[in-house]
Amino acid sequence: MSAFVVGLTGGIGSGKTAVTNAFAKFGIDIIDADVIAREVVAPGSDGLAAIAAHFGSQVLHDDGTLNRQAMREHVFQHPDDKQWLNNLLHPMIREGMNDAVQRANSAYCILAIPLLVENQLQHMADRVVVVDCPESLQLSRAMARDGSDKTTIENIMASQASRQDRLAIADDVIDNSGTLEATTTQIKQLHLNYCRLSGVS
Repeated sequence: MSAFVVGLTGGIGSGKTAVTNAFAKFGIDIIDADVIAREVVAPGSDGLAAIAAHFGSQVLHDDGTLNRQAMREHVFQHPDDKQWLNNLLHPMIREGMNDAVQRANSAYCILAIPLLVENQLQHMADRVVVVDCPESLQLSRAMARDGSDKTTIENIMASQASRQDRLAIADDVIDNSGTLEATTTQIKQLHLNYCRLSGVS
């Protein structure tokens, strides 16, 4: 088990995936909350069975997998159902993250949680690093990546914690507004620091 856990977060379009990929190149185990969130509603899972029992076939594809778009649209319009869904899935996701941390065996591990601030999960990490860039850059990157329109991305950004809220809980900040080389230099320095903090020089 990795004795030292680094929680990594950042807003949409901030470049979290590029940063976690860079840490992975150092042989660091990456635990991605988004991946675990998909696993807990995979075919055959208790999560999907509970969702199907509660919402019916309207939120399933013909092959029995979760129709994420239909689910999103439904809970967006029904706050009580959104709360029910969160109450079901959040404990499952947290348990999945804890299990993955127990299995990690690199010098330290990265726990990548996009909604770390929103869900107040900083207690799961020994240290928090925020991937940061100006909101205008988040917007342009997310639009280019997702093919979504400006309003959609702005709505997602508005639903997330503010840049200031994320920076307020950061132990470390990766400025991802410059070149890839500049970002990589910061990651190398943090990697050495995290190895030192975890007792692995």
